[in-house]
Amino acid sequence: MNIKLFYHSLLSDWNHGNAHFLRGITTELINRGHQVKVYEPRDGWSYTHWYRENGERGIETFRQVYPGLSSEFYDDSTDFHQILREADLVIVHEWTDPSVIRQLSDLKPRYTFRLLFHDTHHRSVTAPEEIERLDLSNYDGVLAFGEVVRDLYLKKRWAKRAWVWHEAADTNVFRPHDTSEPIGDLVWIGNWGDDERTEELKEFLIEPVQKLGLKTKMYGVRYPPEAQALLKKSGISYGGYLPSWQVPGVLSTYRFTVHIPRRAYARALPGIPTIRPFEALACGIPMISSPWRDSESLFRPEEDYLMVQDGVEMESAMKRLVEDRELSRRVSRNGLETIRNRHTCSHRVDQLLKICSDELSLSLAPGTSSRSDSSNGRTRSINQPDISPL
Repeated sequence: MNIKLFYHSLLSDWNHGNAHFLRGITTELINRGHQVKVYEPRDGWSYTHWYRENGERGIETFRQVYPGLSSEFYDDSTDFHQILREADLVIVHEWTDPSVIRQLSDLKPRYTFRLLFHDTHHRSVTAPEEIERLDLSNYDGVLAFGEVVRDLYLKKRWAKRAWVWHEAADTNVFRPHDTSEPIGDLVWIGNWGDDERTEELKEFLIEPVQKLGLKTKMYGVRYPPEAQALLKKSGISYGGYLPSWQVPGVLSTYRFTVHIPRRAYARALPGIPTIRPFEALACGIPMISSPWRDSESLFRPEEDYLMVQDGVEMESAMKRLVEDRELSRRVSRNGLETIRNRHTCSHRVDQLLKICSDELSLSLAPGTSSRSDSSNGRTRSINQPDISPL
């Protein structure tokens, strides 16, 4: 198939975890022989922040890690007709500007491609009015990253059809690394954000770490000065931005990690763990999770990871993982097994292709070579992955 993907960014993962999944599914589709092009806005806020911090050196590193992918920037002058005319399948991520979402919907009747909307955010629950304003009238359906989101699209008639399409681990990158003795106890990788889990981070990470005296490091962006000061006061190191492809190497040097979902996911979106737990388990690091309800039975609680209900239980679970090496090895082994059996980007591409074939009547015949779309100076190309280990 000839596939066009409109996403916020392929290149930047600065406060943009969906880039991890996008890279994985794009790589998998290309490896299966399909023609895939990714389009992202020239002035995307994630890319803007990422480039300001990393510059051309970051682009060169990305090319080395992902030598087989490509991304093109679009702006107001881009000719979408040129992009769409040979497409079989077009997927548009929900972070795309509403004007572009509407423009692609308006162009759909002129062509024969199938058009899907991909939702990986909590806005359908926390800000439904924003979804209601989107023009999805000519979209063939929605790929939702959990049952609760899919059901909302159907119940509120925002979409004609909707399917569950969870995120997953790109196991070409996220996999166990052989290391010597760990350099620390706990590592947490995630963004501080807009006070969506500040109290949870205190209860389930900072306070237990202080009480146990664990050697801990936290990575991520959007940590305000007061958050950084709190970490310093608590004896926790702060590592700042960490490119996703460096995550497996970092995880391998610590004894365990924790999953602390944002409030919206823990309370209003059961069954959606977001991408970080998939990736952590894929790297073989033992994980403890603060409360969330696995309503879709994605994992095996107490086997793939340890579940706790409050800070006291978290402190106890941390102590157990540090002291009980057999428990640590068992949880690591089980979590990795579940990812490899059920939750890789290869599994998700299987699901996507089945939807295309069974529900959208698309031929799955892969292309033999990539077409070159003329940009007439309107887009800038970045050469990117296949994925080599770090």
